[in-house]
Amino acid sequence: MKKRLKDIRIIWSTVWLGISTHKLRSFLTMLGIVIGVASVIVLMSIGNGSKENILNRIGSLGVNLVTVSPGAVSFGGVRGMPSQTSTLTLEDAEAISELPYVNTVAASYSSSMQLIASGNNMYGSVNGVTTDYLKVNNLNISSGRTFTEFEYNQGAAVAILGTNVKETLFPDTDPLQQQLRMGNIILTVIGVLSSEGDSFGSADNSILVPLTTMQQTVAQPRTANGGHGVSTISLEIADQSYADVVNDEITSLLRIRHEISANGEDDFSISSMAELVETVSETANTLTLLLGAVAAISLLVGGIGVMNIMLVSVLERTREIGIRKALGARDRDIWTQFLTEAAILTLAGGIIGVIFGCVVSIIVSHVAAINTLISPAIIIMAVSVSVAIGLFFGFYPAWNASRLDPIEALRSE
Repeated sequence: MKKRLKDIRIIWSTVWLGISTHKLRSFLTMLGIVIGVASVIVLMSIGNGSKENILNRIGSLGVNLVTVSPGAVSFGGVRGMPSQTSTLTLEDAEAISELPYVNTVAASYSSSMQLIASGNNMYGSVNGVTTDYLKVNNLNISSGRTFTEFEYNQGAAVAILGTNVKETLFPDTDPLQQQLRMGNIILTVIGVLSSEGDSFGSADNSILVPLTTMQQTVAQPRTANGGHGVSTISLEIADQSYADVVNDEITSLLRIRHEISANGEDDFSISSMAELVETVSETANTLTLLLGAVAAISLLVGGIGVMNIMLVSVLERTREIGIRKALGARDRDIWTQFLTEAAILTLAGGIIGVIFGCVVSIIVSHVAAINTLISPAIIIMAVSVSVAIGLFFGFYPAWNASRLDPIEALRSE
């Protein structure tokens, strides 16, 4: 045991002497690893940050949100885009509200219309909505209020503005209780939505009015059974785990209501935030791994540099190896010495690279306004890979050094 500890101390002291004596060579060995690890940290942190940013924006709509859209059909097995013909009705929404695990249902009908107020005008997306629309779609009022059940039933001429609509039509005044023209009617502004920025499905460019008011203003499609056509039906389910069950229940219900034959194509499509989150997560993970793979190329180049430098080191220290062997060092001792030296250099390079990469990621986040996220898994992976590269690419130089003939090594100049 004592001899084993003595051998370890000798190897460590020899390794440290070799590293500290040849500082430039040690620096060059670490440099490629530092750059490679830093690249992996920066690119993967950008990928993870972008993924989190997108998921947060989607999550702001509510992960329990399910949306039913009209008119999606398939041609030759290829699913097409939803058609312009409204196949959903307000009566469908009322029927869906009776299904199990459905908390709240909201229907809406959208149309692009010219809006005029205070000498300003714009074309905006006008959404006629039911009273629960804001709750289901997780929209908040920044000022004013939403319309009441009484106003909805009476088809009151009231409106709630998105942030961009407010800034365009009422740039310098408080829009509350102001009037604007939409088509042939005058609306009174009763509220302004909180800004959602560039988030997914942002309502900043929209104006919300009661669906009953929209029905009186815009000619809406009617089905053959006299149903009132709507653009979308949104619903909040009790829990994300019920998404598949609710989807099946809605599909069965609408196929019966729309009298679709057993072999007929659905004239509607159902999407849930849970499915969207899963799809986005898979895509983002793939892109993050791709970024990591691109950065890993620089680590591979750094590993080749480690091998080159270690081969030069063996060549320069041939006489030293010969002396050690003449004094009784075994092949295993020489092999362990050089392999340990490569591992220590790449470990040090990995740690420095992690620090450098974290600093660059923080700078990128603040200066370039790109969201970055550094996870412990990335750091552990980067350092582990750097050490593995040192062992892998340091193996041949170490083995080559251990195979030197001591007599020939002593003769070298």
